[in-house]
Amino acid sequence: MQRALNHLALAEPECVLYLGATYKGGEPTMRQPTAVLQAVIVLAFLPIAGSRGEDLPHLRSGPMVGYGEMTEVMLWVQTTAEATVQYRCWPDNDTASTVLSVPVRTTLEEYYTAQTLITGLEPGRHYHYRLLIDGREVPLPQRLMFQTQPLWQWRTDPPEFTVACGSCLFVNDSLYDRPGEPYGGEYLILEAIAARGPDLMLWLGDNTYYREADWTAVKRMNQRQAHTRELSELQRLLGATHHYAIWDDHDFGPDNSDRTFNLRSEALEVFRRFWANRTYGIDEARGVFGRFAWGDVEFFLLDDRYHRSPNGMREDSAKTMFGPEQLRWLKESLVSSRAPFKIVVNGNQMLVPNHFESFANYTREYNDFLGWLQHQRVEGVVFLSGDRHLTELNRLELEGFYPLYDFTCSPLTSQPASRLPEEPRATRVEGTLVKDKRTFGLLRFDGPRRDRRLTMECYDARGTLVWTHRVAARELRLNAGRGDR
Repeated sequence: MQRALNHLALAEPECVLYLGATYKGGEPTMRQPTAVLQAVIVLAFLPIAGSRGEDLPHLRSGPMVGYGEMTEVMLWVQTTAEATVQYRCWPDNDTASTVLSVPVRTTLEEYYTAQTLITGLEPGRHYHYRLLIDGREVPLPQRLMFQTQPLWQWRTDPPEFTVACGSCLFVNDSLYDRPGEPYGGEYLILEAIAARGPDLMLWLGDNTYYREADWTAVKRMNQRQAHTRELSELQRLLGATHHYAIWDDHDFGPDNSDRTFNLRSEALEVFRRFWANRTYGIDEARGVFGRFAWGDVEFFLLDDRYHRSPNGMREDSAKTMFGPEQLRWLKESLVSSRAPFKIVVNGNQMLVPNHFESFANYTREYNDFLGWLQHQRVEGVVFLSGDRHLTELNRLELEGFYPLYDFTCSPLTSQPASRLPEEPRATRVEGTLVKDKRTFGLLRFDGPRRDRRLTMECYDARGTLVWTHRVAARELRLNAGRGDR
């Protein structure tokens, strides 16, 4: 009985009915009421059972495609109870080459999540896959595919690929939401992203929203992550696109939270449980930051919460957004990179000066980093950010340096910032401010090796193009005749 109740608590039923009953390992058997209640059985209307059918009693959400390399890919899934999960995978039109992954057990301790590493794959292939739970194949309506990165070096031009991006995914939950108009909406935006068929999805923070009851208890953090992840409109995107994620305040802890949050270590473990990035932090510093490459482009994922000083702290040598170890890692990583585009991804805006949560509010660290960037003559840096419930492209001109761009893309399903006054700023690229719509972004990388191009696009919730802006790699060089290395 206790195990059944544990499973029920993890499943977060929308409605619960308590009845006198006896549990016999299958469906509850009803009895007449008695003076003393012998047992309690819970009949729950579980969201996943209602939306996916009685033949899928153990699948809660997913599967999701995580990081991908040339010969290996990580897959993630969550079940509703302890189970053994496996995947059957095969390359396009080659069912004779089907492989079966090593079985992985989902457990209560890991909130019934499992991350399975698929190895021994061939570079540059698209693979179909199927999920098996306890040895039975789970029929799902969405397409399940992943890809391996091509071995293009010394052989061909780099691949063309597309990266979707967005932040601020709020899924309504009336029991815990604040009174008034529902804050989340237009979940169809997730279907619109999936319809574009991106190779990657970059989650820019606030990928779920902890409520007041959540950030005081680790169990509630897990439940909130699971509640967001099982959204039906999200499943198609999860199953066929590679996902990488950072966090911001709402999926770290309270609003505008920082390193003083007393459950920050636990929050990191919860985040790692639900996202399948390849790396998290470095030996010298914990966090969600890391680095990965796709084709010839490198992405530098930052953590703006785990080591952050409070926003209201007076400026001094100790005030930091990232901490000295993470900043040292970022600088050295940028210097060592040979990518024509170096995409630096952060939850908060990086170049906007007039917002209390932006990197520019950390004056000493901000000026030091920009000065270092110019001194080291690091080329090809582009910033990507979220948080603001608006979308805009900012361009910062520095004397004797190439223009720095910060593409801010937000929100996905949270309320847009339409009611807030517009913030005038000289750095904003004309025609790129969107504050009355839910939006997502696309980054398109194409062109031959020595003339790579980045096209930044903004789409509304229905998948309609709002604006586009193209930047050539040569525009982000300090010596235009040098060419890509």
